[in-house]
Amino acid sequence: MLPPLPSLLAFEAIARRKSFALAAAELHLTPSAVSHQVARLEGFLGVKLFERSSRGVKLSPAGESYLQRVAGALGAIGAATDDVRQGVRNSLYVHASPSFASLWLMPRIGQFAQAHPGVSLFLSASHVHSDFELGQVDIDIRYGVPHWPQLVVKSIFREPIMPLASPAFIERHQIREPVDLLQVPLIQSTVGVVQWGDWFERFAPPKRPERFALRFDRALMALDAAVQGLGVALESAVIGADYLSSGRLQPVFDPQWAVAVQAHFVVYPQSHGYRPEVAQFLSWLETQTLGLQT
Repeated sequence: MLPPLPSLLAFEAIARRKSFALAAAELHLTPSAVSHQVARLEGFLGVKLFERSSRGVKLSPAGESYLQRVAGALGAIGAATDDVRQGVRNSLYVHASPSFASLWLMPRIGQFAQAHPGVSLFLSASHVHSDFELGQVDIDIRYGVPHWPQLVVKSIFREPIMPLASPAFIERHQIREPVDLLQVPLIQSTVGVVQWGDWFERFAPPKRPERFALRFDRALMALDAAVQGLGVALESAVIGADYLSSGRLQPVFDPQWAVAVQAHFVVYPQSHGYRPEVAQFLSWLETQTLGLQT
């Protein structure tokens, strides 16, 4: 059973604008009409989607979960509608983890667009994996430990995870050996497949950090914090390549003190691989990662 589309549009607009009044203006409805649409959707689902207070409106836990599923579907419907209206047939929907999308894919995506001008690319990013059963995503680029049965899973590259810091930070703190890191602020990426405890267990046993100066759930924020001289980040030299090539960051130690992992994967149903647009993107991705798989 599908919920009424006007109710879904009202729900998404309120969640995005965080205001019934602003959502009503966007949808050219009255606030009472928008409120009625939400009440209709909540009745259909049997859950409360918003929590209202004197400070405004926010999503309930059920609303947060529901938005993650339907927002992408509404976006896909909008994109598909635009494609049909404009006569676009060769569309490609790629979803990726946020740091991969912003730090690695975006600097290169122009090359794909130039090589394949006939492909209309739609790129989205979030930490939530795509649900292929919804039929809105062609390819998902995921980060983590691979365990996705019934899907084609291909490693994108092999990446060294190593301590990175600004040149000024390294010089100021005179870091020479792994144990020296216990005396400086450490930046933790909470979603990283290699954590500081793993790194110390390998290179400085039995030492382990007891606290962290900062914690982030995105590599981009951890790297930016390191650039600001706020501490040492344990991050991928591949994902952080632009920071390294520009000199904003540098490895704290020699490459021998890095943990090599395969943590980024391109994932898709086997049937998607037969689409020409998917095959073109996968071939282009392979050319971009030559030399990084060894």
